[in-house]
Amino acid sequence: MRTNIFKGYGVAVATPFSPEGNIDFYALREHIRFLLDQGQVDYLCVLGTTAETPTLSTEEREMVMDTFVETVDGRVPLLLGCGSNSTHQVCEYLATANLDGFDGVLIVAPYYNKPSQEGLYRHFAMVAEASPLPIVLYNIPGRTGVNLLPETVVRIAADYENVVAIKEASGNLQQVERIIEMAPDGFEVISGDDAIAIEVMLLGGSGLISATGNAFAEEMGELVHAALEGRYDAALDIHRSLGEIFRLAFVEGNPSGVKCMMHHRGLCNNVLRLPLVPVSTAIDHDISAAMKSLGTAMQE
Repeated sequence: MRTNIFKGYGVAVATPFSPEGNIDFYALREHIRFLLDQGQVDYLCVLGTTAETPTLSTEEREMVMDTFVETVDGRVPLLLGCGSNSTHQVCEYLATANLDGFDGVLIVAPYYNKPSQEGLYRHFAMVAEASPLPIVLYNIPGRTGVNLLPETVVRIAADYENVVAIKEASGNLQQVERIIEMAPDGFEVISGDDAIAIEVMLLGGSGLISATGNAFAEEMGELVHAALEGRYDAALDIHRSLGEIFRLAFVEGNPSGVKCMMHHRGLCNNVLRLPLVPVSTAIDHDISAAMKSLGTAMQE
């Protein structure tokens, strides 16, 4: 029987770097503890887009994984991002990697090579057959260049019970609603978009994997839990207060905006790895002003 444990509030955790560009493992451990203690998180997403994973070496990824497993120590489930545009590489990784301490894998739709819907189905079918852990599909056509359509999602879920959910970041609420309406029992939709998380949950979604939760851990946790408990007025109040934050977090790319916000909260250096760069001075100023208006920025 299909069971999805990735419900409620998840955070796609950013990777802190030192001023020299090395992974700051002390800051990473402190940030994980911050999310666990202050953020009301139900689970954490490791090595996703927000983590700048494509810029990390294989050794660095393994060290990040170890840091999460050791620091979390079983307090919440861990969802590991490990997608690729090569089906063979994903399957080989799932068959050989040490996944101890992880509870599921987040598999993004193949990017750049833009497969057809049949190609997407066959990709995820092979991955599902290879995976020792439950799978959460990830649809983010703005990054991958291809949209995982509802019919394909439902076809995959119907054929493979270890495919338990989809992180849906198409921004298309009609698409979200169709997946929810057609999905087999136990298969759930997780919002991958902070700005429309309430709408997705109102339609029947099971929660949110948040990027802005790195900087606004407690606020996003309250928003998600209020919405899932049917306290929509409370959720909307938080949503409206963070409206400018949602815009600024992504206006110059993720995680550039999120890391700027984390920096203003004293959570990490404002350092990214190329090809990503910090937000412009103008956006930095706008972020600082927006955060100060909410009382969340560090005093200069």
